[in-house]
Amino acid sequence: MVPLGFHPDSVWGVKGRHCLNGTIGGATWRGTVTAYSEVWGLPTGPAWLRDNRLKVGDAVEVAVKPEGPQSDALAEDLTAAFATSPESRAFFDSLTSFHRKNYMRWIDSAKRQETRSRRIAEMMAMLREGRLK
Repeated sequence: MVPLGFHPDSVWGVKGRHCLNGTIGGATWRGTVTAYSEVWGLPTGPAWLRDNRLKVGDAVEVAVKPEGPQSDALAEDLTAAFATSPESRAFFDSLTSFHRKNYMRWIDSAKRQETRSRRIAEMMAMLREGRLK
């Protein structure tokens, strides 16, 4: 585990989980931030360390960021919908990049504004109920 040195909610906002990607010691890393006792960190296993020629105790540079579309960087109509449904936003923010992108493709593929609006309303209901598309 590579310790973060901060609570992820304080940097990336409160979420059920934080899916990140980036580099650890120049090696590509992708995963979910995990709490180890009181310390938040990036999990790495023996095979990952071996494959990336890193050893436990090595000092490394870490550069990570949230994966996929983030709810604070969405179109105005989606931002407005999330503003009226904090529980939908919380569930959306906790989804993997794959699921967030799926929702965005579905919304953005609407050809008419009426269809887009209907899909946004349907998405908000599904997210409130904790269902995936």
